[in-house]
Amino acid sequence: MSANTQPLTVEVNGRRYTVPETPIVGICLDGCEPAYLDAAAARMPNLASIVNDGIRGEARSVVPSFTNPNNVAIVTGVPSAINGIPGNFYYDAETDAEVLMNDPAWLRCPTLLATFSQAGIDVAAVTTKDKLRAFLAQGLAEGAIAFSVEKAEQATMAAHGIDRVLDMVGRDNPGIYDPEASVFCIEAGARLMEAGTAKVLYLSTTDYVQHKWAPGEPEADEFFARLDQFLGELDRSGAIIGITADHGMNAKTLEDGTPNVRYVETILVDAGISEARVILPITDPYVVHHGALGSYATVYIEDEHIDRSLEILRAIDGVEAVHTRNEAAELFELPVDRIGDLVVLADRGTVLGRTPNWHDLSNVSEGLRSHGGLHEATVPFIVNRPLNEACRNRLLTGQMRNYDLFHVLCDGIADA
Repeated sequence: MSANTQPLTVEVNGRRYTVPETPIVGICLDGCEPAYLDAAAARMPNLASIVNDGIRGEARSVVPSFTNPNNVAIVTGVPSAINGIPGNFYYDAETDAEVLMNDPAWLRCPTLLATFSQAGIDVAAVTTKDKLRAFLAQGLAEGAIAFSVEKAEQATMAAHGIDRVLDMVGRDNPGIYDPEASVFCIEAGARLMEAGTAKVLYLSTTDYVQHKWAPGEPEADEFFARLDQFLGELDRSGAIIGITADHGMNAKTLEDGTPNVRYVETILVDAGISEARVILPITDPYVVHHGALGSYATVYIEDEHIDRSLEILRAIDGVEAVHTRNEAAELFELPVDRIGDLVVLADRGTVLGRTPNWHDLSNVSEGLRSHGGLHEATVPFIVNRPLNEACRNRLLTGQMRNYDLFHVLCDGIADA
């Protein structure tokens, strides 16, 4: 860029971004509780190099600390109150229907990826779970790349901006419940950067490993060692890289290893609130991960039962907080029309369910690990370059949000 050429800037959702000359890579490591990186540190030399060249801190995720709200927040740069996505499910009272919010039609604002793409910047997005692909692909200009590992073999130039993905990576895509699925995502990103295909790249993994194994367990350490190999390749490409997560992960079990569940709908109905309807926004097509059990729930009830329901729910052992609709919308920056009359948060070791018969717990009968509440809202925030003073101070004083990722990549790097 000559001295007289102004850098390209775009404005998206009230925030301005300066697109750097150097390629940028934003990575969301799904379910990456910071403790996983600490436990596997001896097996992650490339991450150590990234941190040594840049910085590592912690950021706060969107609450509920689920996958869709946080990935959408990261790629829009704004919270759910603006982008409209507070979970995987919500209840549409007008149609009396529980709605899966995987369709990008639910978005209320454009994504950064779309805006960059429409400005003529080469954009690519790779998500492990196909449920996110439509959000990431929404509004992309023709030729931009967006595909999922889950359906990589189906990618076509017309629909995904790329074909022959398996040839590019050099192996078959793993199944969604294989730890290698997330590795394939980062590996595909490394291949795209190697080919010079993208100026802006977003990679989003899946959290099957973290749902199954705690920090420091051999399977978890092996997984992060595998990721490290391709994080190193991305770093050596010369790109500016930022790594964060959508949420953390905690054990949610009783002493015998069975899930520590509070069936909120059953409790309310048994107490005489017969119309109570509980929505669990963690619910998605990947119930093997979590059995639709998380630490956040919304409750739909009649106005005259709100006070009584608050009293009942706040008395439940394992329930940490209960907020009215307006309180929750203000506290957690949520869209007021897409959450329940009440929002319930469980403590660190508890999950919330609807009724015992509603859940299939066969895959989580022992050792359930899940997320959704305040105790999974602390996530790593790592950049392979030093930050400017403003962003560094925000990170080190606990003010950074995971959805600041692209702001930092575009406007937070210290001058060389």
